[in-house]
Amino acid sequence: MQHSVNNNESASYLLVSKNRIVRVLETVQDLFVICLCISLFSVMAIQLRAMFFELLPPLNFQTVTSDILFLLILVELFRLLIIYLQEQRVSIGVAVEVSIVSVLREIIVRGVLETPWNHILSACALLLVLGALLVVRVWLPPTFNGIDPERQISIRNKHISEERG
Repeated sequence: MQHSVNNNESASYLLVSKNRIVRVLETVQDLFVICLCISLFSVMAIQLRAMFFELLPPLNFQTVTSDILFLLILVELFRLLIIYLQEQRVSIGVAVEVSIVSVLREIIVRGVLETPWNHILSACALLLVLGALLVVRVWLPPTFNGIDPERQISIRNKHISEERG
């Protein structure tokens, strides 16, 4: 009888210890993401300043367009990090949107007429796949018999964070 009580105590101690380790690791990971957010925000400010000076004459349309699209990519990445901090998950929709804008930016910066046809064909194929992914993720009904797994995870994480704080 005494032996089973000791086993239960040691099992509960290991469980508490593992939970504590997981919480510490999650906190460290959140600190890394916060550092990334601050760094990304700084890069956005520097890019915005540089873009302002490029708007002064003489105006180079291709450079300005490239900078605007790059700034939009940075904003979307920042949004992705904020969603991660709030919900402890990576938003597939935002990640696909960032990928689409990145591919389009590269095509616009290099110029469609100057880019080899096989690169354009590859970019079109990638955009089709990313667009299909976005359609599957956003417009199709949730899976698992009407249960949206991302929503369930968000709700569960919200309840856990409310219990902690």
